[in-house]
Formats: sequence, structure tokens, C-alpha cells
Amino acid sequence: MLKRTALAALGAVALTAAAAPKDERPVVGLITKTETNPFFVKMKEGAAAAAQAQGAVLLTASGRSDGDNLGQVAAMENMVAAGAKTILITPNDAKAIVPTLRRVRAKGVQVIALDSPTDPQDATDALLATDNYQAGVLIGQYARSALGGKKPVIATLDLFPGHPVGAQRHNGFLKGFGLKSLEAGSKLLAQPAEVACMADSYGDQAKGQTVMENCLQKNPDINLVYAINEPAAAGAWRALRAAGKEKGVTIVSVDGGCQGVRDVGAGAIAATSQQYPLRMAALGVQAGVEYARTGQKLSGFMDTGVNLVTARPVEGVASLDVAKGTELCWGKK
Repeated sequence: MLKRTALAALGAVALTAAAAPKDERPVVGLITKTETNPFFVKMKEGAAAAAQAQGAVLLTASGRSDGDNLGQVAAMENMVAAGAKTILITPNDAKAIVPTLRRVRAKGVQVIALDSPTDPQDATDALLATDNYQAGVLIGQYARSALGGKKPVIATLDLFPGHPVGAQRHNGFLKGFGLKSLEAGSKLLAQPAEVACMADSYGDQAKGQTVMENCLQKNPDINLVYAINEPAAAGAWRALRAAGKEKGVTIVSVDGGCQGVRDVGAGAIAATSQQYPLRMAALGVQAGVEYARTGQKLSGFMDTGVNLVTARPVEGVASLDVAKGTELCWGKK
């Protein structure tokens, strides 16, 4: 029997909840991709604060690693059994999770995707997320201006094949730069001639460093790096520094976490598009409480906002400075 007052091991996942007596408080579940990624740590903080403020019980769980669909399936089934009427999820596998979502929704449970859409997107009732295509457009526009007319020789450190967020950021970046690209609905990655190296980093710093090393071997004239997130960008910078090229290459990224903003301030990353996971989670909990009390479900896509953060602003591209980016990093007030 699941206890809401203690950590309970449930196969591939860990499921926890704030202490709660037997009462009629709304029960909301939050399932993140992993427990350790700072992005999802911040998301969990936002959900916990919102649940406490609104008198809800919060159950939390995650997969063991990015890509662990089975862990998320087990978490969802256990949360429904524990009484959750709303599930918030950042899907590890946009397609594989869909049959479980449909079964759960058929039982009257509201399911809201956070950060990453499912495939198809309407497999959930709603999506609370960054407009990832626009996040890419912002850093593409910035990069074009920052290069000052120099011919771009680009390396892209992408996520992994087929992921909608990875495709949206990549293609948005190319669109913002003014290069041949694909539109926001595509899951393919555009590769115009200016992209000299394109490889998957899985959003990981160590993999990002290895990918960048390989790209430099392929083309030592790379002068612009797009990275799917700030850990991958940090890996790219390390590779560039080891090669003595860190001062001649512009790195742009997406996330806007506190460490990422510090990297912008230090000059390792030229600009990053900042997103707000705390807001995603807080709005999700609010929707869960509303559904429990009124029966009204959230629907459609809600853009939770994105801002460019840089220490070196460029004309024509609106941005926040490092101080403001630090104040707002991932929704911190």
C-alpha cells in the first residue's frame, strides 16, 4: 500500500508525497525525466510550493535516466492508484508513453505535459512549455548579429534523433540566423551548407565535449556553435579551450539555468534563451486543483515564456542582462 508520508520504491521509479492525512485534498502527480537534472529539480520545487500554497497533495516520481519510458509508465500507474486526478509529465519518449496516457485519460484523469510535447501532442489534455522554436529563433538572430557579417561555419550539438524539442530548437536557430530551415512542426533537422558538423550530444556535458572535439577534427574553421542546452554548451567550450579556440568561436544555447547564466557572465556562452520550469510546474498544479474542484480541464498549448540572456547585447534583438537573468533563472523570484 502506498504511503504518502514516505519514500516508496516502485520498480524503476521512486514515488514520494508530502505528508497528508486522510482528507479530500486534490492529489496531483509530477513525473519528470530524471531526478538529478537541475531543470527538473527546479520544476519539482515549483510544484511543491504551488501544492502547499493551494492545499494539494503532490506525488513525485521520475525515470532512472533520460529515455526511461518504462519507469514513467510505472510511476503513472502507481499515482493513479494512489488517487491522483491530474498527472503532470515531462515525457521521456514522446511516442512510447502515448498508449499509457490514453488509458489513464480514459479513467477521467487529466494529463498535462510540461516542457516536452508528446507525439501526437493531443495525447495529453494540455501542454505547458517554452515555445522552443522561438527560443531557437532568438539565439539564431543573436548569433547572426554577433558574427558581424563573417561567413558562418556552424557546429550543432543536438539532442537525439526524432525528439520534437531538439528539432524545434535546432530549426528555430537556423531560421533566426536566416538560413534554410524547417518549420516548427517538423521532427527532422535541417542541415544547410553552412552547418559543417551536426551531431547528437544528448544534452550532456561530457558528450558535448566529445562531439565538439570530433567537429573540430572535421572542420577546424568552425566559428559558431549551437548547443541544445547549457551542459552541452559547457562541454563544447571545454573542447574549444583545449584546442586554443575558445576566443574565436561564438556559442549560443537554450535553458537559462543559474549555472548557464553564470557561464554567460563568464563569457563561455555568448547568449542563451531562458525558459521557466518553475512556472510550468506551478501552472500545472493550479490546473490540477481547478480540475479536482470544478471538473474543468486545461486544454491546448500555453507558452510559459522565453527571454534572451546575454552579457553583450546586439542591436535589434531584445535581451536581458546577466543580473536580470540571474534574478529570474528558471523562475526564481
